[in-house]
Amino acid sequence: MDCNVSIARCEDYSADTVRAALTEVLAPMGGLSWVKPGMKIAIKTNLVSKMKPETAVVTHPALVSELCRMLSEAGAEVIVGDSPGGPFTSVWVSNIYNGTGIRAVEQAGARLNCDFSVCEAELPEGVSVKSFPYTAWLRDADAVIDFAKLKTHGLTGLTCAVKNFFGVIPGTRKPEFHYMHPRVDSFCNMLIDLNLYVKPRLTLVDAVLCMEGNGPTQGTPRHMGAVIAADTPFNADLLCAHLIGLENDSAPTIRAAIARGLCPDSWGKLKVHGNPGEFAQPDFEKLPVREDIKFRKKSPIVNKFMERNFGSGPKVGKDVCVGCGKCSEACPMKAIVIQNGKAQINRDICIRCFCCQEFCPKGAISVYRPFLARLLGK
Repeated sequence: MDCNVSIARCEDYSADTVRAALTEVLAPMGGLSWVKPGMKIAIKTNLVSKMKPETAVVTHPALVSELCRMLSEAGAEVIVGDSPGGPFTSVWVSNIYNGTGIRAVEQAGARLNCDFSVCEAELPEGVSVKSFPYTAWLRDADAVIDFAKLKTHGLTGLTCAVKNFFGVIPGTRKPEFHYMHPRVDSFCNMLIDLNLYVKPRLTLVDAVLCMEGNGPTQGTPRHMGAVIAADTPFNADLLCAHLIGLENDSAPTIRAAIARGLCPDSWGKLKVHGNPGEFAQPDFEKLPVREDIKFRKKSPIVNKFMERNFGSGPKVGKDVCVGCGKCSEACPMKAIVIQNGKAQINRDICIRCFCCQEFCPKGAISVYRPFLARLLGK
């Protein structure tokens, strides 16, 4: 490959624009010359929730469809899928397929995943996980393409190429992994382990319409007009963080990848084709950084005080909350109850994984910084 990361302009999701952008962005990466007739290629998209493409929540079907068409023209068998939150079953995931518009890929020579079996993956060299349940549809692919969406995220700063592979964990098992990895560094190293197991052949990012603010499902769409290709998810995220003005210290997945030698410590050390400066948006609205505040030689009481007063966490907007209980269902710690028609968070057991914020259908839960953190941060 001639570069680590390639970026090209893609102003909208019209078929001609998308085709031209994908062709341009892939060219410096060797195009699709690696695709051989008869190859079985799996495209792992971001289908986190049943929301329309224009909300900027999911990988846009137009981009995925055109990629499928290009792969099919090269003779590949293409399968598209994901395991969003909720049951990894035909009924649940088919509903997601319908709501996100991803069924369009069926008109582009691909098929949607209909294998909802689960297998066990072994990764002896993993840092956070040595084995994990794995969506079996990816197992039989000759190559996996990571097609992510650029959005903000309460736990990891941004959700993009690396975080996209949390979708290899079957939906109802995801809370278990938040429970097992309540600390940010452990959770992010778990995500990296998943990426190293899958070893995607190509990473793509839909940054045409991104999400800022209360991401990854209730933020505000923001036009960037770009599509990105990379040799690894780690390099893709490093450039994407730069594009939205997110420092490495505020992106724990990137921080962990740097510590493990999986990407440079600066986006400027990447071999980039294209001009990132044309797309950079440093005023992109980001979420407060969640940090684990622990003092090894201090008492648990001191640690609890520090986390309560300096660590970011989820906050319920009582005027928006409708008491639907989706946040309570998503919470791995069962720290949320519905009282008097409103969600109540028990902060003594909350691990600040932001599953509640991610899956609230009304955007009633946001990421907040406590008063002392805001005061001292001025």
